[in-house]
Amino acid sequence: MSLITLFSAPKPFTDPHIAMIQRNAIKSWTLLPDVEIILLGNEEGLVETAKELGVKHLTNVKCNDSGTPFISSMFELARQNSNNELLCIINADMILMPDFIEAAKQVAKQKDKFVLLSQRWDLDVTQPIEFDNDWQNRLRSAVHGHGELHRPAGSDFFLFPLSSYLDVPDFTIGRAGWDNWMIYKARKEKWPVIDCTPSVMIAHQNHDYSHLPDSKPHYEHPDTNENIRLAGGSANVRYTILDSTHQLVNGKFLRPKMTYARFMRGVELFLRKIFFFLPENMIENVVRPKRWKKRFKKLFK
Repeated sequence: MSLITLFSAPKPFTDPHIAMIQRNAIKSWTLLPDVEIILLGNEEGLVETAKELGVKHLTNVKCNDSGTPFISSMFELARQNSNNELLCIINADMILMPDFIEAAKQVAKQKDKFVLLSQRWDLDVTQPIEFDNDWQNRLRSAVHGHGELHRPAGSDFFLFPLSSYLDVPDFTIGRAGWDNWMIYKARKEKWPVIDCTPSVMIAHQNHDYSHLPDSKPHYEHPDTNENIRLAGGSANVRYTILDSTHQLVNGKFLRPKMTYARFMRGVELFLRKIFFFLPENMIENVVRPKRWKKRFKKLFK
């Protein structure tokens, strides 16, 4: 029995670059201690990759009419096929290192209910990673030299206890909105939302959107509109890492440092509670005008 079950629904392995970065990511997971890996779906090349890397593969995930897996089915299958204490849904282009496991252990020791997430580091990766004894140092150097910390919007993994998220809607994976709902749900249930960005380096391997219809980004896809509807409206998919309640820093839980973005997000949530009857975009226009930005930024330098 392991500590964490990582589960993911990779893209097809037909595009050489997508195939390469997904193998890089999944291989990095197999090198972690205390993890079990479940790959879900029927995408081309997945059977062979799962066998090659020695990980579990399940094909009976429920999908929409386009053949894209539902998040709800992914969660259900992960629970049915794992007895581990923690579950983690993760995108198949994310490279993990042992600091991820250490963060999970630190949180699990101190919290019963929580969701753990972080910002990612975006990095261009054009070659298969050589997973020798020095690969982590090389990756960290590449990230520090050429990577970029992604803005606190869009989350690529969520780690949580087995008993959490028992009622996930039929969101479509790979489209916008469902990840924001995960944070909204945790805040609604009053679970700690823990940002481990200061303690963990999560490397995202950059790619294009050629795997999607018309090569459009996921937030322009029609399935995104359905995700937003299932989430309960656009206000519930504006939740980001800025809405985290804690940060994990050197094994301790700290309140996130106040920044301009966090301050304005707090104002937005406050106004939404008071003026719940107003259209969502009206409140957004009040709290996010560009002319306020410079004025408030000076207060939080």
